[in-house]
Amino acid sequence: MNTGLRITVFAAALAATFGTAYGVGGTVDAISPESKGGAHGGADGHVAAGHEETSGGHEAAAPGGLEISQGGYTLDLKTPGIEAGRKAELRFAVVRDSTGRKVTAYQREHGKELHLILASRDLSVYRHLHPARAADGTWSIPVDLPKAGSYRVFADFKPRGGEVLTLGADLAASGTYEPAELPERNSTARVDDYDVKLDGVLTPGKGSEVMLTVNKDGKPVRDLQPYLGAYGHLVALRAGDLAYLHVHPNGEPGDGKTQPGPEVSFTATAPSVGAYRLFLDFQHEGTVRTAAFTVHAGGAVDEPEKPSQAESAEGEAGHAH
Repeated sequence: MNTGLRITVFAAALAATFGTAYGVGGTVDAISPESKGGAHGGADGHVAAGHEETSGGHEAAAPGGLEISQGGYTLDLKTPGIEAGRKAELRFAVVRDSTGRKVTAYQREHGKELHLILASRDLSVYRHLHPARAADGTWSIPVDLPKAGSYRVFADFKPRGGEVLTLGADLAASGTYEPAELPERNSTARVDDYDVKLDGVLTPGKGSEVMLTVNKDGKPVRDLQPYLGAYGHLVALRAGDLAYLHVHPNGEPGDGKTQPGPEVSFTATAPSVGAYRLFLDFQHEGTVRTAAFTVHAGGAVDEPEKPSQAESAEGEAGHAH
């Protein structure tokens, strides 16, 4: 039985409470400063930025989100803490280190100037958000986090004339904290009336195909709708340090060969052996839904596991447009 912990002083309480969570990162391969970059999928589903070559000649993804500053830019999180269960405005800016000024010129990636991912340290809560930018470069969006604890904020963007970056910062949600373990390993997830099956192997240091198949009421969904220019988006977060990997499907709507379901194919490269949480965003009948999976890089994801119930925006996953 877990005892609820009241988090009243963000820095002290969270440092003590999440010491073990941060320690998990030491059980997987270390990431050197040179290899920490923003991993981002190109149109063909392969990592297009923040990559490195392995000794075997394969392209290995360098995970993003581990640093608050990179490539001459810093994520300035102006809302370091909020109260769990209450709607609050999350505000932040991207600052150019050389001038100290907020960035106001971005290149659109997948229909948006910036993608904001918000995930709890235990990976039980996930949000894919699209905030609004003011003229002065300050971004803002209302958020309502369902549980207390430590969260990681990821800003995925491309400054005009620069490279794709993923910067990360910590956000505290105050309230009664109930520790949670990483959700059990699974290859099927249910969200609303949809069942999503994951097939394939996540391989450390090597690109490999994973296939997501979407069914509704037991029937294949063959009319998925484009969401941000694709039939699906996949975000992977490594358990422990929440290293971030964002990939996109093989193929895209309108290319003459990619079908709108039921299968959505991705080519992904895990940066190391370890446990990962995968979040698939897909759109059908005008609604974006998120299916979540726990997998282990270095092993098949289709080994026997328990089914996972992907919850609504008040629980495991959610969106804001």
